[in-house]
Amino acid sequence: MDIVAIRSQWVSILDRLERKDHIAWLAFFDARLVSIDRNTLSLDYSDSQKFATSHQFTASRQKHTALLEEAIFEVLGTKLTIAQDS
Repeated sequence: MDIVAIRSQWVSILDRLERKDHIAWLAFFDARLVSIDRNTLSLDYSDSQKFATSHQFTASRQKHTALLEEAIFEVLGTKLTIAQDS
């Protein structure tokens, strides 16, 4: 699995996540896919700094990471771990 393949399915992954939990979708919709190393997908949210403080979902992201990993597995058939940069 490479980053290009994941990017090509990212909208489908987010759609799946939104059907599971809209709050989880809100926490991840602005993520930038940075890289994949082995089975760890790195996400970045640096653009989120341009929004007001209320846009920060760091605590929520931690709670909802398992749902994102589940949505990735359901769409791609590959188990990935999420690493997040804030």
